Amino acid sequence: MSKITEGVTQAIEPIVTSLGYEIVDVTYEKRFDGYNLTVFIDSKEGISLDDCEKVHVAIDEKLDELDPTNGESYILNVSSPGLDRPIKTNKDLERNMGFELEASLYAAVNKSKNFVGKLIAFDDNTVTLETKKATVELEKSNIAKLCRYIEF
Repeated sequence: MSKITEGVTQAIEPIVTSLGYEIVDVTYEKRFDGYNLTVFIDSKEGISLDDCEKVHVAIDEKLDELDPTNGESYILNVSSPGLDRPIKTNKDLERNMGFELEASLYAAVNKSKNFVGKLIAFDDNTVTLETKKATVELEKSNIAKLCRYIEF
């Protein structure tokens, strides 16, 4: 996380949590329309456009006070993370227990850098997937991307 996204997360998390939502991720990146600060939120019930608007209004003043970009202009977005979003936290893993996940690794395990399997266990250091061939335990530090497996 960058200094900007860390500062924003710390500043707005109490506000977002008090509204009944969870911050999944915060990104700050340059796009075609300028710099975008995007706050991704989630809840057990899912996220609607009204939820995004509610959080946007609630955090806007706090971000003005914080001035995370030191006076540089940016566009504030509040969004749902989407079904194919990366799984990053233990809360994300809890929500996805029993679902098919897709893992891309930095370094090969059992001669493969990609795995698809049902999430059957995890702890602070590992994620265990039950694939069609075997059960594989992956070090979290070796996981480049972990997300829900979507079959078309």
